[in-house]
Amino acid sequence: METNSSFYGTEKINKIFFKIAPPVMLAQLIQALYNIVDSLFVGKYSESGLTALSIIYPVQLLMIALAVGTGVGINTNIAHFLGIKRYKKADEVAGIGFSLAIIMWILFAVSCYLLMPAYARLQTNSDTVIADVITYGRIACVGSIGLFTESIWTKVLQANGDMKTPMIAQITGAITNIVLDPILIFGLFGIPKLGIAGAAFATITGQVVAALLVMKKGFHRSPSLCKYPEDIRRIYALGIPNIIMQATYTFYIFGLNMILAGFSDEAVTALGLYYKWQTFFFIPLGALQTCIVPIISYNYAAKSIDRCKHTMTVAFIWGIALMFIGTLCFEFIPEPMLSVFTKDSEVIRIGVQGFRFIGISFIPMVGAQIYPVFLQATGEAFKSSFLTIMRTVFLFVPLGYLFSRFGFVYFWLTFPITEVITTIVGFMFYRRFYRQHKMIVHE
Repeated sequence: METNSSFYGTEKINKIFFKIAPPVMLAQLIQALYNIVDSLFVGKYSESGLTALSIIYPVQLLMIALAVGTGVGINTNIAHFLGIKRYKKADEVAGIGFSLAIIMWILFAVSCYLLMPAYARLQTNSDTVIADVITYGRIACVGSIGLFTESIWTKVLQANGDMKTPMIAQITGAITNIVLDPILIFGLFGIPKLGIAGAAFATITGQVVAALLVMKKGFHRSPSLCKYPEDIRRIYALGIPNIIMQATYTFYIFGLNMILAGFSDEAVTALGLYYKWQTFFFIPLGALQTCIVPIISYNYAAKSIDRCKHTMTVAFIWGIALMFIGTLCFEFIPEPMLSVFTKDSEVIRIGVQGFRFIGISFIPMVGAQIYPVFLQATGEAFKSSFLTIMRTVFLFVPLGYLFSRFGFVYFWLTFPITEVITTIVGFMFYRRFYRQHKMIVHE
């Protein structure tokens, strides 16, 4: 990626997007295909397994939040020390990262192994689904060492400017998972048929493969124990906000699953299938978020407020155009989309109804996703966090519960109304920002 001033400062916004978005979209596409293919094979094997994946999804998000949030703290500290040429200190932080990854893995593995049965029973009354949740959840959590180490080592490499190795590792890990899924689930090539356990083993194997690919450059020797307290404090001072932000998504998905479990397991499965498709349709929007941060950060620092505003205009035009494609798919072909994963008529019936309500939310969702990124890039971290937490904690779950009290069909109104409210509040913050900078804009 070019970093000279003529790039972010003077290059056409569309050209910047076209230059830096494709690598981001490629990595996200592979991850989206992994999520879809994983559910595809599990759905072909059993309906209970598909429901189990929906239930275990918040736990996986929580692991990712903890691992990535810690990695962000490590990444930021390493970059800081490299910037002031304290290379030994940067190596020290990188070495502590591996130890933290092991500690997180052990704590998560033990906790999830012991609590998984209770968690499963909290989400469903089906003995078959409970058994699948316990099987998949225990394997995925106990075998998550690859997820934690890969997340840490990836951030170490990125802090040193190596973006290529982590991308190759993530793609290779996802492909490994995709290839192993049918082999282990259905027992191909003489391998015993493992069912949903096979899907879990495929997942953790892909994570380990990715970790091994970044280990050579990412692993650093641990410093002496006396260095740990201060460095860990610095790491989590920067990492905890990111952990909390990502963990809010776990909260709202867990909450919505709990609400839908009061109606049926099929409703939980239908919501889970939405999240599978969501990862695919949100790739362009996620790439836009990644692109606008450096553009706006650079131009805000350079006091080019008009260019920041133009960046947002272009981002909205692209975001709405791309998400409109998602809206058309969710409105007009929800049944074929659901049929990719399941033949259960009840899941399809519920999903068709839900997808059409959710599809309406895609256009206002552009603002709900882009305004927090703009605020983050302009140093308004509190407002950015407020928007995200408001959306995931104070709107999704309470509104989901409220609407569900009027009847199951009303539950789906949660999605468009949450996105509209979040976008309105985000626009108010955005408008206030430009009012405060009016003098700069006219210079």
